[in-house]
Order: sequence, then structure tokens, then C-alpha cells
Amino acid sequence: MRKLLEEAGLDDKVRCDSAGTISYHTGNPPDPRMSAAGRKRGLPMTGSARKVTEQDLEDFDLILAMDDENFTELEHLSPPECRHKIKNFCGYCIHHPDTQVPDPYYGGEQGFEHVLDLLEDGCARILKQIQEK
Repeated sequence: MRKLLEEAGLDDKVRCDSAGTISYHTGNPPDPRMSAAGRKRGLPMTGSARKVTEQDLEDFDLILAMDDENFTELEHLSPPECRHKIKNFCGYCIHHPDTQVPDPYYGGEQGFEHVLDLLEDGCARILKQIQEK
């Protein structure tokens, strides 16, 4: 998403971040296999894992859940007045029928490629919606 925002000249107007619903991986860099798959597409994978905070849920206009479990956990963590901001990421995908972004951990290289396909698809639609506003 960051790359798309930068290419569209919106990186100074739209803030994008990533956080998980569990703290198990907090502080860890991206999985090396995801980093390798991203590099092939010109998508740098930087930063370190962190857990979503209540402040995130209040500050961001759109909170994207990758799967049903994340969606439920985000609803649980979110103040009632912020729950309307939580959306299923795959609801933005146009070219893929998936309803959830799968965990690529056990899917080998193809699992990581599929996740990136979904992310590129959904992020393109999100960017289009941002540009239309």
C-alpha cells in the first residue's frame, strides 16, 4: 500500500501502518520468505511486528482484518464507536474470490506469492477509493 500511495503522490496525505492481533511476533522483522517474495515485485518489506493498540483503532479511518479471526479480535479490542471502521481486506479484492487472506507460513513459496497477489489486488481498489474522495 505504501508503494501505491507513494506512486500516486499521496504518501504525505495518507498514513498506512501494519499491526497484528497477537503479540507473539512483536519486534520481529518480516518473515524472510515474504521479504524475498516482496523483493521480486519491488515491494520492500521493512519494519518489525507489533500488536494493534486501542489508539490505532481510534486514530485510523480504516482498519483491515486479514481473516475472520482477526476481524473478531479487532471488534473485541475496539471501542464501540470505532467498530464501523473495521473491514474485511478481501472485500476490496476485485480479481480474487478469496474471502480471507491465508497464513502463508505453511504454503511454501506459492503461499507467499498468493498472499501478495491478494494484497496487490485489494490495495489497488483501496487506492482507487482514496483517489475518488
